[in-house]
Amino acid sequence: MDIKPRPNHAVYIRILRRMTPEQRLMKAFELSEFSKRLFIQGLRRRFPDMPEDRFRQLVLERLEKCHNRNY
Repeated sequence: MDIKPRPNHAVYIRILRRMTPEQRLMKAFELSEFSKRLFIQGLRRRFPDMPEDRFRQLVLERLEKCHNRNY
């Protein structure tokens, strides 16, 4: 099995370990928001002519499908 090389992984881990818990939490929120924006941009690209109200409904429907029901 070929594993993709990750030459910067050790640097990434080192940076995370130097962060305070608050900084790590803020980074998690930042990455979560970035992922959501990327998801919405992808949907908008896929459905460029969809009316805004229907598009918002679609976003909510898709996000609901992604929601982890273990919480």
